[in-house]
Amino acid sequence: MTEPKRFILVGLGGWGAYWLRQVLPRLCSAGLTAPAACVDIDPGTFPDACRLPGLSEQMCYTDAEKAFRENPADFAIIVVPPRWHERYVDLALEHGLDILCEKPIADTMEGCARVFRKVSSAGRKMMVTMSHRFDQDKQTLERAIRSGRYGELDYLIGRNTWMCRAYGTWGAFRYEMPDPLLIEGTVHHFDIMRSLAGSNARTVYASTWNPCWSEFKGDAQALVTVVMENGVRVFYEGAKNNASSLNGWTSDYWRAECRDGTLVLDRRRLTAVTGTVGVDSVTTEIPLERQEVWMNPWLAEMFVGWLNGGPEPPCTLEDNIQCCALMFAAVKSAHTGQAVDVQEFLRESLEAAG
Repeated sequence: MTEPKRFILVGLGGWGAYWLRQVLPRLCSAGLTAPAACVDIDPGTFPDACRLPGLSEQMCYTDAEKAFRENPADFAIIVVPPRWHERYVDLALEHGLDILCEKPIADTMEGCARVFRKVSSAGRKMMVTMSHRFDQDKQTLERAIRSGRYGELDYLIGRNTWMCRAYGTWGAFRYEMPDPLLIEGTVHHFDIMRSLAGSNARTVYASTWNPCWSEFKGDAQALVTVVMENGVRVFYEGAKNNASSLNGWTSDYWRAECRDGTLVLDRRRLTAVTGTVGVDSVTTEIPLERQEVWMNPWLAEMFVGWLNGGPEPPCTLEDNIQCCALMFAAVKSAHTGQAVDVQEFLRESLEAAG
């Protein structure tokens, strides 16, 4: 049996607590991983961390450099705000570790490009947990598209709209930041677009704004058009200031228009609409796929399998840099009012990073 891969977890509060409760216990209990150390600036998080099998208080650090220096490990798990990702990627690379990191790669395209260059030059493996693409409903839709039963995909329509216009409803920091919808809300949906279309993006045009009743400082409404490299078109509606939440988080709407049918995912219910000329359309419900785990627990398991010589998983650094390029190109489009060539934007960013 393969020895468990030892990890250092950076970030124990917030989403790090989710990793401690929902992701890592399963991996540790299965003998796939074992904790080497954990790190957080708040020692008040240590008691929760110590519930993880094999982790003691002596293995908890507020000093990340000391934790990495004193504890040999195979990989680092980075679950801190995006502006700190690059710092801990650098630390992991300094100690020869592979990296499993929460999305996005970094908080700017410049940072994403630097991380890409550094990790690639070091020859390490890195995966980014773009979890919502790997939720049960989106995976069922993607598999239905890939099945070929409904013919070639023509275009996609997506929607994620919320009523969280009052300050603090969606986390106070998002009301203060620029481009909160595109940066904090739509990053997962850009990844879903790519997975459903089966292609990277060629161009993106984003129109963003704030209605007069918005309490966001940055734009929190958007209409986005994407043309994929394989010719599939995508139109996406995102909003945080609406009068109702038509399709909130994890309950988003996606419609895939294929040659021989329309696939509609709405609030975690998937239907296929088919018909012939002169005959009323027929709507059939498609049961959601079933497997043991989805989202981050599934992604983490795939990552460890990769470290153990298994197949390369989705959401590798090479894959995810495309998602970041699409997101930050959309931000550029929103600011300039012009469509942006995503692949040219990515090339320029990587060249600037050296």
